Amino acid sequence: MKTKVPDQLAAEVPQTKWGKTLLATPVIMTVIATLLAGLASSEMTRAQYDRALGAQLQSKAGDQWAYFQAKKLRGAMQQNSLALLNATAEIRTIENPALTKIPVPNTASMDSKVEAALEAIENQKTEAEITDLLKPVDDKSLAAALQAAKDNSISFDTLTAPANQALDQLEKSLPSGDKAAARDLTAAKMRYNAMRYEAEARLNQTIAGFYELQVRKANISAERHHKRSGKFFFGMLTAQAAVIVSTFAIAAQKRSFLWSIAAVAGLAAIVFAIYVYLRV
Repeated sequence: MKTKVPDQLAAEVPQTKWGKTLLATPVIMTVIATLLAGLASSEMTRAQYDRALGAQLQSKAGDQWAYFQAKKLRGAMQQNSLALLNATAEIRTIENPALTKIPVPNTASMDSKVEAALEAIENQKTEAEITDLLKPVDDKSLAAALQAAKDNSISFDTLTAPANQALDQLEKSLPSGDKAAARDLTAAKMRYNAMRYEAEARLNQTIAGFYELQVRKANISAERHHKRSGKFFFGMLTAQAAVIVSTFAIAAQKRSFLWSIAAVAGLAAIVFAIYVYLRV
């Protein structure tokens, strides 16, 4: 069906480009309002997605913190048992380089911004300080740092393999019935396991820290999309107001004036939407 503007209505509007634009104002404003409504809905959906992603990452961070606490607790138990053994019996130190020093994985180079944000987490800085440090960090750099930390944790098992083999060989070569040698080997195991658990705890702490950064990054993104959604919603209301005003203009005598108001309102809605999209 073809829509025709009444002759009387068309006569009241100047036959210029601006006048023709004013005639199309209701349709244009309806399209703008629809687009802004879609943008508002899209931003809210992205905000909800980021919130859900943050919750998943928080669960992973909680697992890593649990591993960290478990390793620290096991290391403390080994230290306490070793101290008790030293207090009740004479212990000789087993001279084996593999058992006296825990190898440390090579730490990959890290983005300076990511490193600063991680140090803020470890030093228990305020949320505002962590947020300021985290905003310029891009997701790719953060994901790369997390993967490097996971790789270090995996490679740690390979680095400690010689020490495990040395303990197995010492246990196999242990003379039968030699209680003193058995105590020395037990003390060596405790000492080595205490150092190993401490190193593993630090690795888990680093991984947990990166997950915490990802959680905060997701929450920052969710908050940004939530604000953008609200701004687009207000822009949509402005465009709808323009539709209403231009519709009323059809029944009014001074249609050109009211259509001008509608056009200005629609233009303000467009400018506002562009500002929100680029700056907020």
